[in-house]
Amino acid sequence: MANDKKMVEQITSMDVDFAKWYTDICLKADLVDYSGVKGCMIIRPYGYAIWENIQKILDSKFKELGHENVYMPMFIPESLLNKEKEHVEGFAPEVAWVTHGGSDVLPEKLCVRPTSEVLFCDHYANIIKSYRDLPKLYNQWCSVVRWEKTTRPFLRTREFLWQEGHTMHATAEEAIEETERMLGVYADFHEHDLAIPVIKGKKTPSDKFAGAEDTYAIEALMHDGKALQAGTSHFFGDGFARAFNIRYLSKENKLEYPFQTSWGTTTRMIGGIIMTHGDDNGLVLPPAVAPIQVVIIPVAAHKPGVVEKAEELKEALKGFRVKLDSSDQSPGWKFAEYEMKGVPLRIEIGPRDIEAGQCVIMMRHNLEKVTVPLENIAKTVEEMLEKVRKGMYEKALANRQRRTFDCKTIDEINEALKNGDGFIRAMWCGDEACEDKVKEMTGAGSRCIPLEQEHISDTCVCCGKKAEKMVLWAKAGIGDIDRKSTRLNSSHQIISYAGLCLKK
Repeated sequence: MANDKKMVEQITSMDVDFAKWYTDICLKADLVDYSGVKGCMIIRPYGYAIWENIQKILDSKFKELGHENVYMPMFIPESLLNKEKEHVEGFAPEVAWVTHGGSDVLPEKLCVRPTSEVLFCDHYANIIKSYRDLPKLYNQWCSVVRWEKTTRPFLRTREFLWQEGHTMHATAEEAIEETERMLGVYADFHEHDLAIPVIKGKKTPSDKFAGAEDTYAIEALMHDGKALQAGTSHFFGDGFARAFNIRYLSKENKLEYPFQTSWGTTTRMIGGIIMTHGDDNGLVLPPAVAPIQVVIIPVAAHKPGVVEKAEELKEALKGFRVKLDSSDQSPGWKFAEYEMKGVPLRIEIGPRDIEAGQCVIMMRHNLEKVTVPLENIAKTVEEMLEKVRKGMYEKALANRQRRTFDCKTIDEINEALKNGDGFIRAMWCGDEACEDKVKEMTGAGSRCIPLEQEHISDTCVCCGKKAEKMVLWAKAGIGDIDRKSTRLNSSHQIISYAGLCLKK
């Protein structure tokens, strides 16, 4: 048991150092490893299995709505990227450039895709000719590269995995409907499958995606009271269509520009799971995406019939993702190991349990143990996995509610955040100068304008003038950065593949 204790002690307490706790979890739970490529991570099998389950669920949801998967090149010629000025300026600080092919200087440098709007638009210009070609509902699963200065596993790495949907529609109304529908898909997935409560909203004009008319986002509150942007959906209007001369012949025989959306979410979701649900014992995984939903631990496995009964139990649960650990490690070591890995349910079975026709099940999210009959065990496990999901969601929601404050002045914001971080709901006049001043004076930046508005007061929390909207404010967590200031202050980053040399 001394070894079991040591395993848990290797995790820094989240109350001592939340960032170190997070990194400890990623490494000790075998989710990632460090890479020889600076700023990039190796996603280990257990971590990648979580991503595969996320991908499987979301991909199914996308296809139910009529989206098709495609794949675009990972390189973008500079001339193509420059076709949409606002878009390229927004990403310039993060772009990685290929300048050499072997030992030869390329005639035109190639951007390693930070996102694929221009690639899709270049393709759409070739295939959209008539109203009959619309809508185009495409999605891509791939990796992208953004040359981040500060990196952290899953949350912010120079190369990361994501999906990016890119759609074209005949009218602005259809495109806006798609933008909001996909935001709803992300929100439902987070709340039901990941057990993470989120707030849907629209970004302020200064915080919208480069080239977008409107950016929508879902915002989640982590265990430490910091915010995490968990997914975004963008309405581009017809700006890209005009830049790329994408036109279609309407039913009225007129040439029209189509309207575009894009929407995406990333491996950052795994970081969100860790920071929302994890504890000082390790991961706590939602059943929907857990690589192992149930682990069976034989107790006194050396005694006759115990392992055989555990194997029968595994067979009875073949409809779930089940692991039977009959290794020669001690039960105590196994308990600590699978708590670390966040397995939602642990089943313990030994000679006395077999004699009584029962087993013991522990729920990871609250460490509660219950004794249940072996009869109808599959139905019992199904019910308990749902209980785990609901329990995780309710716990996360309670944390958010406890840390959400309605404020009418900057002094009230500072007072609310004095004893810990959280969400601030406060009114805003719409002036970007006030938005910046709130951040400067409180540390809490604007996260979104919630779609569900409430009237906190008549006046702006900053200047006292007439308020326009209620805004959600919060401090950025370890996975978020101030994108606005980063884009203003960063210089271009260039990768030269000749000699694998980095140049700033």
